[in-house]
Amino acid sequence: MTSVEPARSGPPLARGTLDRAAHRRTDAAWLSEAWSRARVVVVDDGHVLVHPGNPPELVLIGPAEAPQGERFFLGEEPDGTVYFAVAADVSPMPGTRRVDLRQVGHSLPDLPAGLFISAVALANWHSRHPYSPLSGKLTTPAQGGWVRTTEDGTETLWPRTDPAVIMLVHDGVEGPEGRCLLGSNVQWVNVGGIRRYSTLAGFVEPGESAEMAVAREVLEEVGVRVGDIRYAASQPWPFPGSLMLGFHATAPVGAEVHADNEEILEARWFTRTEIAAVLEGRSRDFGLPFPASIAHYLITSWLG
Repeated sequence: MTSVEPARSGPPLARGTLDRAAHRRTDAAWLSEAWSRARVVVVDDGHVLVHPGNPPELVLIGPAEAPQGERFFLGEEPDGTVYFAVAADVSPMPGTRRVDLRQVGHSLPDLPAGLFISAVALANWHSRHPYSPLSGKLTTPAQGGWVRTTEDGTETLWPRTDPAVIMLVHDGVEGPEGRCLLGSNVQWVNVGGIRRYSTLAGFVEPGESAEMAVAREVLEEVGVRVGDIRYAASQPWPFPGSLMLGFHATAPVGAEVHADNEEILEARWFTRTEIAAVLEGRSRDFGLPFPASIAHYLITSWLG
């Protein structure tokens, strides 16, 4: 039916291979020595520099070239190579390009992709927690950037990750006429008159399992009841600090859809034939999620 490339084993930003070497984080002497020989990625508001190519190459510099900024120890390879991130301004240099995860996350090899998303996640968390939420005291990075502590050492903050569910709802029908349900968010802007559609998603609420959140969010956003909720994969998404838990769920064939018009402006069923035509570039009737997203992974997994 389709020549669309099947989904790779896992979402593109969930295949990091770097050893985070957590046991090194409390060794201040080792961290200081490791910095002197580190390979450093500079991160700025979710952006880094890459050398254009296929695949693109993450720009890594030495500590002497690194700008001033908060440092985060990312990990250590078996051969002793260590990686740090620095949160500072990023301006393109000759032969480089300033990019974000949406642009190149899917095309980076696993190691640099893992460095990129870890650096963004830590930088985003640190930028949002200059003060303790308990006492209002000033906090500073510690343990290689994996915690923040108050100056008097009485409080320690750890990076926070918020669980969110993202689900591909489909009708369970095999073959070209099998359909999936996608929605268009009210905040999305049409590009060139083309409306973009994606999987439904939402945050897990207190006292709720991920499966309960899937059923609730689909019912709230499009008025459809789902069953056979099955976990597929997860992917970090540090904007600002989420872990996307991906699911497949089924709905009755021909289920009526009623977009809530608060989060979802429009929702509709799409056949595998329609989805494949867009992914293959044979149709521009609508847009689909960017390849670095877990939404794209869920759709291509279902398509295959």
